[in-house]
Amino acid sequence: MEVLALLADGFATSLTPLNIMIVILGVTAGLFIGAMPGLGSVNGVALVLPLTFIVPPTSAIILLAAIYYGAMYGGAVSSILLGIPGASTAVATTFDGRPMALQGKAGLALIAAAVASFVGGTISVILFTIFAAPLAELALKFGPAEEFALVLLAFTTFVGLGGDDTLKTIVMICLGLVLSTVGLDMISGQPRLIFGDIPGFYSGISFLVLAIGVYGVGEVLYTIETSRISPAVSTARLRMRDLIDGIRQMNRMWKTMSFGSVLGFFVGMLPAAGATPASLMSYGLARTFSKKPETFGKGNIEGVAAPETANNAASTGSLLPMLTLGIPGSPTTALLLGGMVMWGLMPGPMLFIEQQDFVWGLISSLYTANLAAVLINIALIPLFVWALRMPFSVLCAMVLVLCILGGYAPSQKLHDVWLIALFGVAGYMLRKADYPLAPLVLALVLGPLMEKSFRQALISAQGDVTFFISRPLSATFLALAAIFFALPLIKMLHRRIAKRPAPAE
Repeated sequence: MEVLALLADGFATSLTPLNIMIVILGVTAGLFIGAMPGLGSVNGVALVLPLTFIVPPTSAIILLAAIYYGAMYGGAVSSILLGIPGASTAVATTFDGRPMALQGKAGLALIAAAVASFVGGTISVILFTIFAAPLAELALKFGPAEEFALVLLAFTTFVGLGGDDTLKTIVMICLGLVLSTVGLDMISGQPRLIFGDIPGFYSGISFLVLAIGVYGVGEVLYTIETSRISPAVSTARLRMRDLIDGIRQMNRMWKTMSFGSVLGFFVGMLPAAGATPASLMSYGLARTFSKKPETFGKGNIEGVAAPETANNAASTGSLLPMLTLGIPGSPTTALLLGGMVMWGLMPGPMLFIEQQDFVWGLISSLYTANLAAVLINIALIPLFVWALRMPFSVLCAMVLVLCILGGYAPSQKLHDVWLIALFGVAGYMLRKADYPLAPLVLALVLGPLMEKSFRQALISAQGDVTFFISRPLSATFLALAAIFFALPLIKMLHRRIAKRPAPAE
């Protein structure tokens, strides 16, 4: 009952006219920021952070949280319509969202993303409200060994649960891990794989550069080749009946969305884990438990709902360690943490005691931001779908321009533009050879975290590799990873036994 009373006081703060207006503006801005390839919640929060000093701290954090929520919703837009994930959290949405758009079901895919995001956000906020204190204690138990085991589990989930060629998937994961080591060694500071002392490689290879190259430029090249005369963009349309049918289809996926929400929240609250592994794990598990797993990657609506529930739930979960422990769970919450410090607020357990109006005002604003995000997103779906009706030559040029701007804007280095072109050609060739691109991007995103946690664990254990299996949580994750890695072999043996003719009587 005390929680309900505190939440009611929070709604009294978040439902003031100023804060409602701030939520609507923040969600709308975040939606467009998330939909732009190369931007995302991190850039959106960073751009708006200096402007927050003109409003009270509670309104400022509500604005930044609304932008964060809106950007998580918007990340699905570019993934579905253009096949370019604007952020790593939207990679898994591309797998089935883009094929749906090419089949003329862009409106349905966007509806699925919006509804799934709303469900994931709502469930995660409820979990946040109820279980903040005990979950904060669980997060404290995660050290480098658990982080390494969790990332390894994400990789083996892709190997064991994916429908692609297992050997090709492993090759692409290894290639992504190699690319993730480009730059300066995190411990010794020595340069690695800088290809003849090229200065641009000292800062490593950005996820955005690789993703925009292989998914953006590579997709354009592949589409131009496969469409001989006049490449046609899917004829997308959206009527009220389509909206109702889309929501009706989503009602049949409540199990997938509920599971993705809980999974996303728990993974998102782990420091340094975040929404990317949550969305990929949710997609893989949805594919495993689906009655038609072979349809995933070819335009299955469940393949859009699963990662979208998880990544939005994870965005809420990542706020938990920031508020209760002062540990940011993602790059965006790191910026929110910096903003709170600048406003004179010190995150930690005492924040819930000394600044109850601030904390519960923020928590209650997540409910209103989630509702505003789904309403604004659905209202703008016709606008997004309309963009697909323009001629392919115009859309192709726009995609290439967005690719160049999206790769150049974050670092402002021409080196990244050349890398985008290189990765675009490589992505086109890999796709022609039927190599899956998702494991490559996944490995580049999670590679640095995997290396950091692995080396930290070995240093703390003085080189004893049994340290990973001596801790219960990491041992559990490693056991699950071994099972997933062995799944392809088990399936192959099962198929051979099934095909073996029965002995003659």
